[in-house]
Amino acid sequence: MGHLNASPTMATFIIVVKTGILVLGGLITYFSFKAYRRTRSPALRALALGFGIVTFGALLAGAFDILLDINLATGVLIDAVLTLIGFAVITYSLYVE
Repeated sequence: MGHLNASPTMATFIIVVKTGILVLGGLITYFSFKAYRRTRSPALRALALGFGIVTFGALLAGAFDILLDINLATGVLIDAVLTLIGFAVITYSLYVE
């Protein structure tokens, strides 16, 4: 599991949690986008984009650790940067007319 210096049990737990984030984040993104398509509201479009970025960040960080063998700190940084960007877009969505 890349540079994740964790026991097999801890690594399994991390994979389970990241999978849960992917599933729930994907559902939130899907339902937000579906609402946008129904209403054509720019706020809902931004909301869907923001949640998509946050979810993608969690997926990317986990995939990079497994596929590219990056260290844990780099994976956490990738996840954190994309989470920050996603939350900025979500915050913006709350103020769009």
